[in-house]
Amino acid sequence: MSQSANLLYTAKTHVTGGRENGRARSSDGLLDIRLSTPGSACIGTNPEQLLAAGWSACFESAITIAARKGNLTPPTEVSIDAETDLKLGDDGYFFSVRLKVRLQGVAPDVARILIEQAHAICPYSKATRGNIDVAIDLV
Repeated sequence: MSQSANLLYTAKTHVTGGRENGRARSSDGLLDIRLSTPGSACIGTNPEQLLAAGWSACFESAITIAARKGNLTPPTEVSIDAETDLKLGDDGYFFSVRLKVRLQGVAPDVARILIEQAHAICPYSKATRGNIDVAIDLV
């Protein structure tokens, strides 16, 4: 899908070794991590953890954007617990994701609206919509 848009940012990384004893480094050097396979004895972060962290951070920002668009005061305390499952089925590997969202000091009905709107605008949510099972719960 190609859209006319203003480029805001390009993330650049270099990865060697893959998930089995690999290394990932960003072009600015701020990200420099060892990679490993989930559940292995190797030291490092696995790609599923990176997906969970990235999606959570993006989703939290989308909640703030949704609040501002609705002329609401953005929640002062937001936390998201993300779980990314790596699964193996007949067609190969695939993901499922659960986001457990806490919005302190926001009425539950308003919080649910903010979560729905955030899911509609978050780039991670857009990129995966219809491709993986996603559950987003207000906790």
